[in-house]
Amino acid sequence: MENKRRALGKGLEQLFNSENLDFDKIENEIVETAAKDEIINIKLSELRSNPYQPRKVFEEEALSELAESIKENGVFQPIIVKKSIKGYEIVAGERRVKACLKLGLETIPAIVRDFSDEQMMQIALLENLQREDLNAVEEAEAYRSIIEALQITQEELGKKIGKSRSHITNMLGILNLPSSVQDMVSYNKISMGHARVLSKLSDIKQVENLAQRIIKEDLSVRKLEELASTELRKNEYTFKRKEIKTKEYYYIEEKLKEELGTKVLVSKNKIQINFDSDKDLNRILEILNIDIS
Repeated sequence: MENKRRALGKGLEQLFNSENLDFDKIENEIVETAAKDEIINIKLSELRSNPYQPRKVFEEEALSELAESIKENGVFQPIIVKKSIKGYEIVAGERRVKACLKLGLETIPAIVRDFSDEQMMQIALLENLQREDLNAVEEAEAYRSIIEALQITQEELGKKIGKSRSHITNMLGILNLPSSVQDMVSYNKISMGHARVLSKLSDIKQVENLAQRIIKEDLSVRKLEELASTELRKNEYTFKRKEIKTKEYYYIEEKLKEELGTKVLVSKNKIQINFDSDKDLNRILEILNIDIS
C-alpha cells in the first residue's frame, strides 16, 4: 500500500490506460489512496502552472465566487502537484490556486505525485474538458494536443472523452480561423455557433469582415449562415462558369462540409474536397476511413 501511495498506483495506471478517461475517477483515486501525512501545505509562491494547461482565460467573476467559498469553508479538496526542479507544477486545481491568491493566502493543501509528461497532459486536459467550461478555442486546442500527444484518431479521442467524432472535427475546424477571430471566440465576443459557420470559409479577409459584422450588427447565427452562403457562392463562381445546383446537391454539399470540417463543392459527376496541408489531408482520409499505409 505504501508503494501504491508514493507512486501513481496500479489502479490509477489502469484508469489512464482505460478506453474511457474520467478525470473525477483519476483525481478520486489519488485523493483516496493518499495517507494523511501525504497531504501537505505548499507555499503558493512555489507553484507554477501545468505547462499543458489548456485554459488561457479565467473568468474573474467565477474566481471571486470560488474565493468566497474557500474563505468560508476552506479548500474543499487538495490540489495535485508534481515536484519540479524549482518548486512544483500544478497538475490539477489551478482555479483553487488562483482563488487562494486572490484571498492573499500563503499556502494550499496539496498531494505530490510523480507524473509523466503524457499523464500531466491528460489530467490537465481532462479536468478542463470534463469539469470546467473551456471556451471553444481552448477546447479545440485541448483536442489537438491530446490527439498529437497520444497519436490517436479523432474517433478514438471521441470515445475516450464521450464526444462524437463530428463534434471533435467541428471544434478542430475553429483552429483554422485567423488569430484575430479566435480571440473574439476566446473572449465571448462571438459564439461557438458563429465560429463554426466562419470556420467553413476559406477567404481570410471575408472571415474577418463577417466577424466584425457579427459584433457591430449583433448578427444571429442564422443570419450569418445566410450571409456566408451568399458570399461563398459569389466567390465560387466569380472566375468560372456558373453552374446551377439542384437542391439535392446543396444538401449533400452541406452534409459533407459538416462531416469533413472543410469546404466541399458538389457538381454534376464531381465532388471537390479542399484541404490546406498534408496533415489536413490525412485528417480527411481518416474520417473517410481510407487507409493508405
